[in-house]
Amino acid sequence: CLPANQERFANGKLVTVQFHPSAQVVMTAGHDRSVSLFQVKNLSLNSKIQSIYLESFPIYKAHFSVDGEQVIATGTHHSMFFVYDMIAGSIIPIPKVRGVEEKFLRNFELSPDGSFMLLIGTSGYLHLLSMKTKELISTMKVNGRCTASAFTPDSSKIYNYSKEGEVFIWDMRSRKCLHKFEDEGSLEGKCIAVSKNNQYVACGSSSGVVNLYTTDACLKENHPKPVKAIMNLVTSATCVTFNPTTEILAVASRDTDEAVKLV
Repeated sequence: CLPANQERFANGKLVTVQFHPSAQVVMTAGHDRSVSLFQVKNLSLNSKIQSIYLESFPIYKAHFSVDGEQVIATGTHHSMFFVYDMIAGSIIPIPKVRGVEEKFLRNFELSPDGSFMLLIGTSGYLHLLSMKTKELISTMKVNGRCTASAFTPDSSKIYNYSKEGEVFIWDMRSRKCLHKFEDEGSLEGKCIAVSKNNQYVACGSSSGVVNLYTTDACLKENHPKPVKAIMNLVTSATCVTFNPTTEILAVASRDTDEAVKLV
């Protein structure tokens, strides 16, 4: 296949590549302050639909909303974020979320049901926003520093992975912590994913080890035993993700070239 973004290669590091939830469109975003959309047609042609430029705003992360009508983008050194309304073609800055006192807003997750946006703050704070209004609903706090989060497929729970290697499981209705467990052998938590059928949880740490657990064990035990420990990466595991049918787990490290494994 030809490069998806062949009609406009980025001038800086790409931080996001994501397929649109329902259209044959791929989005790229990165440090060159741009978000680009490309039509993925066939092997011989991938045409650029459009690029939007966010002045002096190197992008840390961008993500399609669940309905595919918006793109949310956070910056590398900003407390604000942008919403690109794809239907109206307008760029909406969200300068300050009332009640969220953070110097930088970088990492975030969107709930699969399209209701919530979770901002991962500093000092263990997690800010839950309404996806509709982008207003603060609730703030939660974990011990230590939260490095990664993942919603369960039904959006009823959130798994929060701390820098100290602990995983906190929150109930979305009550906003209370249901349980916490220690990721075996983790020196520093880096990334977490829950499979689409809610059967497995994968935790990737700074040592490059990815532990695979059953969700049952995660909810009941304080020191669950991994079903499998994946040792193939030699640098920090920075991305774990399951395919939609929960048959393949992709693990990757951005610290070195071509460090991608499919399990």
